[in-house]
Amino acid sequence: MAKHPNLYSFNDIDSLAKSLRKYVLQCQSAGFERHNAFKVAVSGGSLPKTLTKALLAQDDEEGKAEFAKWEVFFADERAVPLDHEDSNYKLLKDELLDKIPASMGKPIVHPIDVQYMDDVQEMADQYQAALMKSFAAKDSVKIPIFDLLLLGCGPDGHTCSLFPNHELLRESDAWVAPIEDSPKPPKKRITLTLPVVTGGIKIAFVATGEGKRGILSKILDTEEGRSLPCGLVNEGGAEKVSWFTDHGAVQGVNFPSRGSL
Repeated sequence: MAKHPNLYSFNDIDSLAKSLRKYVLQCQSAGFERHNAFKVAVSGGSLPKTLTKALLAQDDEEGKAEFAKWEVFFADERAVPLDHEDSNYKLLKDELLDKIPASMGKPIVHPIDVQYMDDVQEMADQYQAALMKSFAAKDSVKIPIFDLLLLGCGPDGHTCSLFPNHELLRESDAWVAPIEDSPKPPKKRITLTLPVVTGGIKIAFVATGEGKRGILSKILDTEEGRSLPCGLVNEGGAEKVSWFTDHGAVQGVNFPSRGSL
């Protein structure tokens, strides 16, 4: 029997965050069991704000985020300075990293090397080298296996900086690839490639708001949607993939929702 992604839908962002917290902490425990670390790739957009709501709560029995054992990479990044408003690093820093209390520890975070902003191929190579250092030499592991990838879904069905019908979707050798013609500004970026994304132990999309309804219906319910980047992650990751949505984003979607974890 074909295995499918899990779709979780919630009344509001608070309920979603609570469930996402439980999920992330389960992934954290599994990572600690595997290698006494938690290796995560994170996207930008509205995700960091939702993560903050989920992870900095300390009032339940689920345990807590032990950030001192986290290693955080970026699923994609824009070729801009780290303090630029388009920087995913800045977004994560402002929304989450700077708000982590000292008692929860501080994660190791891997930003891009901004000295290569004018050469995104070199920037991608340098970021891949950072992954190799963390995940072992490239010849000993085929791809880096993240404990968890936390992703968003764009209105066109893109995720990371993998865009519909783009040649990068066919990249199968590199772990990190440059893009110089992003249909969404800024044009120059780097991104994890599709095999790395689908190779994760767990993959979570967070998509909220009525504005996402059309694209989620397409991704989850139509044959055409299966060829969009988010649809390709669903296909490649199958039951490893979980979607965390609010009711507004999936109203009218036929794909069966599990309600909660």
